Amino acid sequence: MTSTTEFSTTESTSTTTGAREHARAQAGTITDAMPVVPATDWPHPPADVPADRLTWAESIPGGRYTAIILARGTRIRLTDRDGTACASLMMWRADAPWERLNTADTVKVPWQAYLGTGHPLLSDQGRVLATIVADTSGHHDALCGASTLTGNVARYGAGAPESDSPAGRELLLLAGLKHGLGERDLPHTVSFFHGVRVDDDGALVSTGNAGAGATVDLVLHLPVVVAVAVADHPLDPSEQYHAGTVELLAWSAPNDLGALVGHTFPGVGGDLEYRRAIANSEAAHRAFAQID
Repeated sequence: MTSTTEFSTTESTSTTTGAREHARAQAGTITDAMPVVPATDWPHPPADVPADRLTWAESIPGGRYTAIILARGTRIRLTDRDGTACASLMMWRADAPWERLNTADTVKVPWQAYLGTGHPLLSDQGRVLATIVADTSGHHDALCGASTLTGNVARYGAGAPESDSPAGRELLLLAGLKHGLGERDLPHTVSFFHGVRVDDDGALVSTGNAGAGATVDLVLHLPVVVAVAVADHPLDPSEQYHAGTVELLAWSAPNDLGALVGHTFPGVGGDLEYRRAIANSEAAHRAFAQID
């Protein structure tokens, strides 16, 4: 999807005028490490999503991150473009950032440690921040959390964001800082596209990736800051850092949210615990909506 603009760099940036012309010549260029603005210009929208509905579109290569505010009723699609991605995800309520994703409750309340279609991502206040509504990967993890600086230094010799093997947690810390959030605001995260299972003896075992093109879709129940860091999973068996690109698309999907709230979304939301968490989210939304 990369396009380039021809421009002679001979003495092109040695003057202010030349630097300006060089910068302007990049207009319209799309690379594999940037958002496309406006998102409706995304060059290859999925077949089931009209381009004019896209509200965000971005490629996140391995070792990079993004952090964006998305509205209630937004549907997000993450795609493992190369088949080697691991997308560590964190969410904070945009209107109350002290409320955040709670991975422990995310696995405890639904009585299910393995993420998949129909699984809610819960906050520390018992509210649904997002629901997984589609999943072609089946390889996810809510147990290990993102890779760490210490772990990556031990495995690859480096783990800082500017290194060749950035750790997921270090990238998420930078993502949080973009929104005024610090280290104390970053708890345990969930990861998509690299699976983990618990062995019979209790050991955590990597199940790897599903392959290139795998996707997972989430619908947001509240306005949230969404942070995604693409870095190798802590249990990735590869000796080389090889995190692949994640594609992040978002579009307005109020009908999907309405179906989830009304418990009519196919295959989602039959459990009592999920219904109560939905009710908690709706109550918070209605209460906040009254604040002018």
